Amino acid sequence: MAEVIRMPRMSDTMTEAVIVGWNKKIGDKIKPGDVLAEVETDKATMELESYNEGTLLYIGVEKGKAVKVDGILAIVGKEGEDYKSLLEAGGGSNGKVETTAAATPAPSPVSAAPAEKVSLPAGAKEIRMPLLSDTMTEGKIVAWNKKVGDKVKSDDVLAEVETDKAAMEVVGYEEGTLLYVGVEAGKAAKVNEIIAIVGKAGTDVSAYVAAEKSGANAVTAMAASQTTAPAAAAQAQEAASAANTDGRIKASPLAKRLAAEKGIDLSIVNGSGDGGRITKKDIDSYTPSVAPTVQAPASSTAAPVATFTPAGQEAYTDVPLTQMRKTIARRLGESKFSAPHFYLTMEINMDNAIAARAAMNEVSPVKISFNDMVIKACAVALRQHPDVNSSWMGDFIRQNHHIHIGSALALPEGLIVPVIRFADQKTLSQIAADAKQLYAKARDKKLQPNEFSGNTFTISNLGMMDIEEFTAIINPPDSCILAVGNIREIVIRRNGQFDVTNVMKVTLSCDHRSVDGAVGAAFLQTLKKYLENPVTMLV
Repeated sequence: MAEVIRMPRMSDTMTEAVIVGWNKKIGDKIKPGDVLAEVETDKATMELESYNEGTLLYIGVEKGKAVKVDGILAIVGKEGEDYKSLLEAGGGSNGKVETTAAATPAPSPVSAAPAEKVSLPAGAKEIRMPLLSDTMTEGKIVAWNKKVGDKVKSDDVLAEVETDKAAMEVVGYEEGTLLYVGVEAGKAAKVNEIIAIVGKAGTDVSAYVAAEKSGANAVTAMAASQTTAPAAAAQAQEAASAANTDGRIKASPLAKRLAAEKGIDLSIVNGSGDGGRITKKDIDSYTPSVAPTVQAPASSTAAPVATFTPAGQEAYTDVPLTQMRKTIARRLGESKFSAPHFYLTMEINMDNAIAARAAMNEVSPVKISFNDMVIKACAVALRQHPDVNSSWMGDFIRQNHHIHIGSALALPEGLIVPVIRFADQKTLSQIAADAKQLYAKARDKKLQPNEFSGNTFTISNLGMMDIEEFTAIINPPDSCILAVGNIREIVIRRNGQFDVTNVMKVTLSCDHRSVDGAVGAAFLQTLKKYLENPVTMLV
């Protein structure tokens, strides 16, 4: 008897998956354990195994298309078996591409004739916007390095693209003439949208472009995006070309970041690379010229106050949104206005923590920070309070058995949250080493998707910026986030005498849908116990 194979849920946040490729075709014999297809979820690319035996009768989703969780992927049964009743019972297909000879397609209702598909001319290759991060939905074309009619080599950088995570250079990996540019500089392109076409000089691609824009052509560009994405990511290197004839300065993400940190104007930097390219070495070795200073005249006594005359006029600057800032606005807006937040603040005595940190840093192979101690204390406390280590899933609450602590990091472009995985099982030295490595990669825009996703609890620490206390917005899919303030000295009365002690305020933001006030308060009490007596979280 024929059996339906449906899309399983492969991650906690998965709602659908994309078929990267089929390893079997209709008519092939299938055994249990055979890999039917490669599937890309929101977290990773995985192999989909069959638990059925027989002949592959039907494929319900073509390569490059998405299918919802529990959607029909395929049907396996006896060779020549009629399976149409299974499709009718299961709600039909999710984008059928093939059927057996014995099967006849169901009649479709009469409608207007669809627009005719147009094939890409021979020798022409389309270049689409790649998926460069797990949260990316579009990329902004910062600038084009080539114009229509220019000759293009396989290693030429076609354009600079800004995503929500990084600025990258896109290499076309095609040779020929640039025939078409689909998105002008300064505009955004959706993932998988055509951004350029390369081919033989004089090739007319207007009909194909028109068909794409009208929707007559089915978009089957997943393979293209997968080949382009790694290449684009690899191009985020330190070399950048000098100014073009239009006066625009190009620089790699690393060069731009270093120049911004040092306050260096790239337009006055001479590049030492090929063709005048600016490199990291040029930024590090740059010495600005010293402008002469003008000494202000000494003020005379009893000088009358001059009448104020404003210089200039009222003005403002509109700053375009980066892709990272757009993502922050969307995710935190959704969190703040969908999750009912409430806040719990507690004061923690840090005298013992200060002494313990000093003692541990004498023997630790890597310097342990107070934030590392907070991460460890939270991880151990979460093990005792699983309700806090949870996610609101709409119809149910998911209590996570693993503990992955996200530690928010501020970058010039916005906020990113590297994740310390299995933090409860790691020593303080291991947490410190992981954190330093992740923070460094984040600043260099080299974090991989698995390094900034999967958090079950998040910490936001502004203590190093002398903030006493604050409230933080929950980082989905977490139920809670801990806001950490600075350690400050206060005067207390102890044994009839005044004394000085060190305290730190923490504020727990909770999603009231999954965490109640008493649950959050109990977690903070446990956290307080560990930080006020750090040796207890080490045994």
